[in-house]
Amino acid sequence: MKLLANMMYSVVLGIGTAVLLTGCTSTAAEIQGKPSETVIMEPEEKTLVVYFSCTGTTKALAQYAADILNGDLYEIVPEEPYTKADLAYYTGGRADREQDDGAARPRISGEVEQMADYGTIVLAYPIWHGQAPRIISTFLESYDFAGKTILPFCTSHSSGIGASAENLHGLCPDTVTWLEGKRFEAGASRDEMEAWLENKLGGSSHER
Repeated sequence: MKLLANMMYSVVLGIGTAVLLTGCTSTAAEIQGKPSETVIMEPEEKTLVVYFSCTGTTKALAQYAADILNGDLYEIVPEEPYTKADLAYYTGGRADREQDDGAARPRISGEVEQMADYGTIVLAYPIWHGQAPRIISTFLESYDFAGKTILPFCTSHSSGIGASAENLHGLCPDTVTWLEGKRFEAGASRDEMEAWLENKLGGSSHER
């Protein structure tokens, strides 16, 4: 019986050793470059809707856009808020002076966190004297947009987006994909915004 027990112990020991050696061999092979079945997924790039709005007109449309695109919303807040007197046209007020000075860069309060996470930027602004407010230039010069897609839209009673968008485009790196923008009138509907975004970005199916 003692001999039989010793024989059984030797067999069990041999099997365990073989299993252990097989495991070591597998580990070594993996270290030497054996293909791994683990797939590391890159995080999806998100959409950010950025807007500047003093009267609420542009804000309403930016909120539509963020909701339609399932994107994040960021308001450009001036460090020095604009007063009603600042915005009065042709009075020599603050907005008039800034728009007359192409180098004006009003300061922004706060910043976008994790800008690198966003692949698409929808940029919304009103038209002041035929151009985007200079604070939009401040925003575009505050971040690295290389490799991103920027889609602008403006709100205006009559002025188109053309010249304003072209000038803003010039502030961006050549690697930015700058899409053709659009002018919306005050009070434009959510359906109008959705139809436009569907055409430009895939609308509600553009989940980022």
